[in-house]
Amino acid sequence: MTYLKKWLFIGLLQFPVFLLAQVDVQLATSFSDDVHAEDYLISEKYDGVRAIWTGEQLITRQGNSIHAPAWFTDKWPNVWLDGELWSKRHDFEFIMSTVRKSKPIDSEWRKIHYMIFDAPDKEKTMRFEERSQRYTQIAYEMNLPYVIPIKQFTVANNKALHQLLDEYVQRGAEGLMLHRKSALFESGRTDNLLKLKPHMDAEAKVIEILNGAGKFDGMMGSMLVEMPSGLRFKIGSGFSDEERRSPPKVGDYVTYKYHGFTARGVPRFASFVRLRNQNY
Repeated sequence: MTYLKKWLFIGLLQFPVFLLAQVDVQLATSFSDDVHAEDYLISEKYDGVRAIWTGEQLITRQGNSIHAPAWFTDKWPNVWLDGELWSKRHDFEFIMSTVRKSKPIDSEWRKIHYMIFDAPDKEKTMRFEERSQRYTQIAYEMNLPYVIPIKQFTVANNKALHQLLDEYVQRGAEGLMLHRKSALFESGRTDNLLKLKPHMDAEAKVIEILNGAGKFDGMMGSMLVEMPSGLRFKIGSGFSDEERRSPPKVGDYVTYKYHGFTARGVPRFASFVRLRNQNY
């Protein structure tokens, strides 16, 4: 396919994957106050597993195969779709456990939905406003109860956007996504696609596990992590007792949430969210 440039099949014991030289995936940047919300289409942010339908198979944004049951995709059209595998709010661990299995469990996949949020045209000439209509029509024609087009809507200004965020978060949503109405598809990280959450999150590499004290003696007290910039800092909150007894390993990547930065550029009030599987 023109948008998937080079296939190289490698069999792995636990996760057979397709490694690609390049996968066209659009990645979000964080919302900032200089953004004009009225220029964007807005949707709920679903905390699931990103999944791209190439027209022939389902893959992660890193190009790894997702082993869905045959019935899940056998009626899907030969078009490029982008979306999220999702079950319900606050259910990420179940979703990840289901999706990462090389031998899918049918009863688990019956709870999974494919939430479509884009259908890029191969020529990349359609604006997102047009593509949102396109993927909605494609999902309608598929007529499958577990394939759902994500609803897009508009707001008048940034104040209305933040009020909307509060309403969605109160109902259990993770946040909102903003996609520039006039934007053509652009691979990589771009401000045409923004995420807005009540707190920010990011990923960091575990450098060292530090022993705890007091009730955490003999368990992990905190971990030293490294940002992509090379700056290192400690994360000491957000862990369950079980996670402290069996902490992530050095070299793993973790997702953490934070609220802005200190003057030195360190994430403020950093708190552990989850171990992040780098294949997804």
